[in-house]
Amino acid sequence: MLGWHLSRSGRSKTAESALEQALIARFGTLGRVPEPFLLRSDNGLVFTSRSFTALVRSYGLRQEFITLHSPEQKALVERVIRTLKEQCAHRHRFESLQHANRLIDDWIHFYNYRRPHQALHMRTSLRHSH
Repeated sequence: MLGWHLSRSGRSKTAESALEQALIARFGTLGRVPEPFLLRSDNGLVFTSRSFTALVRSYGLRQEFITLHSPEQKALVERVIRTLKEQCAHRHRFESLQHANRLIDDWIHFYNYRRPHQALHMRTSLRHSH
């Protein structure tokens, strides 16, 4: 998981912040990406908003939406979110948004760099940062 942003409301600014965090994590800076890639999402208001779609285009990305009522098309993302909920969010009583941000960030770092992954033949990620 490259970018995420926790917010009390589901607004397009939240998604925009997460996208920019992911681009910085991946490319080290914000700006047009060197090689356009596909950004796939569901059809939620956040991802279809004028401001989010304009931001996606401004970075040179292509945007694709899953077919309505076809959550299996985003199964990988759904699985990561489920794992985050089971292994982190449901195991803690967050005292504040900052506390939640810190614990979730720690868990994502663990998930990305230290947790063995089946797709990697039970190895951890070789890339490390943070």
